[in-house]
Amino acid sequence: MNLAATAHRSDRMLSACVIMLAGVLVTALVMLLWPAWKQNPDLSHGYFVPVIFLLLLFESRRRGPWRWAPETTGIKLLRITAVVAGLALVVLGGLFAAAVDWTHPLVGQTLASALTLLLFASLVVMAGDGVRLVPLNWTSLVAIGLWPLSAAIPPGTYQHITLTLQLGVTQVVIHALHLLGIPATTTGTVIELARTTVGVEEACSGVRSLISCIVAGLFFSATLVRKPWARVLLVALAVPLAIGMNILRSLALTLFANAGIDIGGALHDFTGFAVLGVTSVILGALALLLEDRGPSPVPPANPTIGLPVSLSRWVVPAGLLAALLLAAFFQLNTHGSSRDQKPAPDLEAILPAKVEGWNVITAPDLYQFASILQTDHLIQRSYIRQTASGSVDQVTFYVAYWSPGQAPVSLVSTHTPEACWPGSGWETQPTPAAVSPFLTGGLLYPSPEYRTFKSGPVLAHVWYWHLYEGRPIVQIAPNSPLTLLGLAVRYGFRKGGDQVFIRISSNRPWGQLHDDPLVVDILSRLKPLGLY
Repeated sequence: MNLAATAHRSDRMLSACVIMLAGVLVTALVMLLWPAWKQNPDLSHGYFVPVIFLLLLFESRRRGPWRWAPETTGIKLLRITAVVAGLALVVLGGLFAAAVDWTHPLVGQTLASALTLLLFASLVVMAGDGVRLVPLNWTSLVAIGLWPLSAAIPPGTYQHITLTLQLGVTQVVIHALHLLGIPATTTGTVIELARTTVGVEEACSGVRSLISCIVAGLFFSATLVRKPWARVLLVALAVPLAIGMNILRSLALTLFANAGIDIGGALHDFTGFAVLGVTSVILGALALLLEDRGPSPVPPANPTIGLPVSLSRWVVPAGLLAALLLAAFFQLNTHGSSRDQKPAPDLEAILPAKVEGWNVITAPDLYQFASILQTDHLIQRSYIRQTASGSVDQVTFYVAYWSPGQAPVSLVSTHTPEACWPGSGWETQPTPAAVSPFLTGGLLYPSPEYRTFKSGPVLAHVWYWHLYEGRPIVQIAPNSPLTLLGLAVRYGFRKGGDQVFIRISSNRPWGQLHDDPLVVDILSRLKPLGLY
């Protein structure tokens, strides 16, 4: 009797520790992701994930099936493996945060995945014999598996998915317009109509409805459907349904634009929310049609009391506590910017408005992108001249500046030429590495990223630098976690530095530009921003 009472007290203490520590971890992740949910419309469903998480855990206890985890060697190994993998991802997320700031999508995605693994280990404990608080079933697994879907997609993957969807939506809309007898052509993701043009931008790519539909499909499969095949069907249909509805939305907006109706502002946002609402209703209705109307599941048996106390179960609360300590360590040891908080540089003075022998054109509409880029400090000037042979030289300089904490590194890194130019009709060309050493006027500069693009017969050479806290981080590939880890080792722990993005584009290769007085002068003016 004493052994049974001791085991029961141990199980209750274990459950209390796991619930408390898991709750703290969930709260910490919500606090980390909350700014992204506010700033990124693609993550607006994140506000509902904490509520859905708790609701699904409750539903798993109410609806069943009530599957419990016996204390076998396999279950012990499963718990330990999940804890170790979760802690490894916490360390990885901390290193990413040290390299590129806590707001980077790789940090959020890695820590959300770590939380899912740690919650899985906790679920195995909660479903164990002698505890039996939360059963190990589809509903509870969906509850803990939703967290990665509430975090931003890493930039490299996001760019690939978005551009693929943008191009696909554009082509389908063009074919639909031709079938309706409406003349239209396309340049990249821009649809040119008789009286206007319509751009299929990132917001129209369908990423938002795609992720939200997957979340809705998982939720309905966990609450309204019991048969495994029906659950699989419901989740599988969420993806094509989201893409199809977004195509209909893009076609409708294009038809409105062709009719002379302003599709910006309220109409654009309304159709976006309408797509989300309609797709959710369709998935919910489908789930009701697939619902198993058979007899209710058998209620759970009483917990088994008096089982031997398994010390291996305490690995889980120990792992949860270690995850909290690791996260606190990385947070406390990522120091602020080492540079003084100075006023924004005078970009107008850096790019001269008048240069002898050159015609200078300042981009007049650049500030329309200020809200997307989250900065007002940006300028672009093109320098054009006619040579003695009759050919034309063109060099364009673009500079944007962000003060410390103004924008996450991830936002700046997602607006590189290879991410933005294809959407305006430029095709990426195979490109060798930039000239090394990168010399201008006899001075050595950090090697830039180098890209070439082609639009019809026009070939553009593009060089760019992304500077963070006065250091060039052009080596960062948004889809290269290993590169980011190397940055953490090289530069140490830090957060919140100022950022500068510098881009040079020209119809001439670098060999014909590097000693030109214009290029030499402007690059020397850019040195104080960190280009040295």
